[in-house]
Amino acid sequence: MKRRILIVDDELAILLTLKAILEMNGFEVETAASAREAVEKLCSSKFEMVITDMRMENEQSGFEVIRAARAQSYNPATAILTAYPQLGKDWREEGAESLLVKPMNTGDLLRQIEALLVTHQDRK
Repeated sequence: MKRRILIVDDELAILLTLKAILEMNGFEVETAASAREAVEKLCSSKFEMVITDMRMENEQSGFEVIRAARAQSYNPATAILTAYPQLGKDWREEGAESLLVKPMNTGDLLRQIEALLVTHQDRK
C-alpha cells in the first residue's frame, strides 16, 4: 500500500514538481493550493504526512494547516516547506516536526521525508 502525502503550496509549479517526484518514488500524493483546501482534505481523507508551504493566503497559513493536521485522529507527520528558513522556533511550537527549506535537491528531500516518517511512526 502506498503512503499518502498531502502537499500544500500556492505555487502550481512547486505542487506539480513535488507531486511528480514523490509519485515516481512510490508515494500517493494529493495536493492543495490553499490552507482552506488543505483543511478540507485533511478532514475528508487520511494521510501519513502533510507538507505545507508557510506563506500562502497569509504569512501564517502554513501554521493553520499544521494545526488542522495535528487535530486529526490519524495523526499525520507534519513538515513546513519554506523559502524563508528564519522562522525561528515557532514552527516547532505550532506542531511541525520538520522544516524543509526550498530549493532542495531531490535526494535530500526524499531522505528527509523518509527520516521523518520513520521517527514519526516510532513516536506513535
